[in-house]
Amino acid sequence: MGAEQERSQRGFLLTGGERVLDRYRQDVTGVRAQLERLRQLTLDNPEQQRRIPNLAAALDDWLTERQEMVDVYQHDGAYAAQQLVAARAGQNTLRTVDSLIDATIDTERSLLTLRQTRAAAHEQRVGQVALISGIVAIALLLVGHWLTWLAFRNARAAEREQRESERRLNEQLLQAQAALAQTQKMEALGQLTGGVAHDFNNLLHVIRNAVTVVQRRVRSADEEVHRYLDMALRNTDRAASTTARLLAFSRQQPLDPAPTDMNKLVQGMADLLRHLLGESVALETVLTAGLWSVAVDRSQLETALINLAVNARDAMPASGKLTIETSNTFLDDAYAATHVEVRAGQYAMVAVSDSGVGMSQEVAARAFDPFFTTKDTGRGTGLGLSQVFGFVKQSSGHVKIYSEPGHGTTVKLYFPRLASAAGESPVLPVPGEGTGQGESILVVEDNEDVRAFTEQVLRDLGYRVSTAADGRRALQALEQLGGVDLLFTDVGLPEGMSGRDLAAEAQRRWPKLRVLYTTGYARNSIIHHGRLDPGVELILKPFTQSSLAARVRYVLDHDPREPGEGPGRVPGRRTGT
Repeated sequence: MGAEQERSQRGFLLTGGERVLDRYRQDVTGVRAQLERLRQLTLDNPEQQRRIPNLAAALDDWLTERQEMVDVYQHDGAYAAQQLVAARAGQNTLRTVDSLIDATIDTERSLLTLRQTRAAAHEQRVGQVALISGIVAIALLLVGHWLTWLAFRNARAAEREQRESERRLNEQLLQAQAALAQTQKMEALGQLTGGVAHDFNNLLHVIRNAVTVVQRRVRSADEEVHRYLDMALRNTDRAASTTARLLAFSRQQPLDPAPTDMNKLVQGMADLLRHLLGESVALETVLTAGLWSVAVDRSQLETALINLAVNARDAMPASGKLTIETSNTFLDDAYAATHVEVRAGQYAMVAVSDSGVGMSQEVAARAFDPFFTTKDTGRGTGLGLSQVFGFVKQSSGHVKIYSEPGHGTTVKLYFPRLASAAGESPVLPVPGEGTGQGESILVVEDNEDVRAFTEQVLRDLGYRVSTAADGRRALQALEQLGGVDLLFTDVGLPEGMSGRDLAAEAQRRWPKLRVLYTTGYARNSIIHHGRLDPGVELILKPFTQSSLAARVRYVLDHDPREPGEGPGRVPGRRTGT
């Protein structure tokens, strides 16, 4: 700014040409336009706006000097103009203009540099923000994908849980239907056999009396005739005995219930039973002190025990051991809910256990059916267990059979406690609930329903539960878990490894492992048949939720090496060899 005007003004002073003067005037106009543009461009800069008036004043002074020289040249001639230039040689108003312009340019250059720096920083921030936004977008996308997968998984889990719940409900319904069908079948058989037995009794009555009359009136000395008549009477008596058993099964036999101490009854039968069993079978009785009295027909109970002993003897053809055990027990609402004929309450129990060949589940399910037998033809009528079943049911009791092939059989007879004798015997306390504290338990049980029930009960009590169906899978589970606090195992397991073998191997690897056994056999039969050592922790099937809770809590809270008897160990006295 100013340099072009300076050159055009000097060119006019030298040449006096009008074209040069016009150019000078155009340059002056352009200078003022540039100044106005500069003012507009620096409106956002207070410092530059303060400098503009000074620059305009300096520029006006300089342009005034230039115009004065042009005017002198036009009116007085070139010589006068030269004299004026010489007179003002020491003045340089353009320098002031240049300095103000330079200052303005420096300020703008600094602002430009600052803005470029800020722009670069802003661009960098924008890039970072873009990068962060991209990362956040990807993260949100991943989170959205994860939430979608989680929702899908939860939906699938809920669906599986619903299906599992439906499956369990169906199984429970099927079990209930099976139990009801079994009950209805036994009721139908009872009605049928009862009617048949009554008719046979009438027929046998007539036949026996007729034979007796003939026997009295025959005066022939032919002994063969009398022998045939005696044979007819003996078989008539046998037929009458068979009908009596049928009546017992149908629960139509006349009973004579009376307060009975089953301990005394078992003791009184000991010699008879030893004679019945023979020398190859050892007899042991384990009788609980303070056994509750019951109201039963003593002769029918004796018959039931004899029938069970005979069946046990036949299941041990070479040799074996028979254990008769008594105890007080409590069947709770949960157990009664799965056994339609059972009323929750206190019961006295007598169990007959053998170490014989055992039965499959299919055979055990039919064991109480009349005329069903696995014995050879001519060795049994198939009515022994039917008499036991009918007698117990007619006495308002409950009978439970537990058997496994190769592990013997236990039959438990439950009779309601006699209410009138409540003050004569000590009351067995119902086990209290025991809750878990997050301890880990491995349940080993080959029966799927029992395993599922046990797992659910323990989970509800606050334990962490894993399950296995046999010893091999149990050891694999223990390795994966790194051990557990308690091993809860059935004594009889499939696949060639018993519960005792499993516990021994598990405690060899984890010496501090606690072990609780369970079995459907009576306590002393499972111990004294040589399958468990005395003093082991054991809970018998069928167990209730409260008894399981108390037993598990006791085993976890007590050192197995400490002496003493815990809850569930009912002291008794043993007799026999």
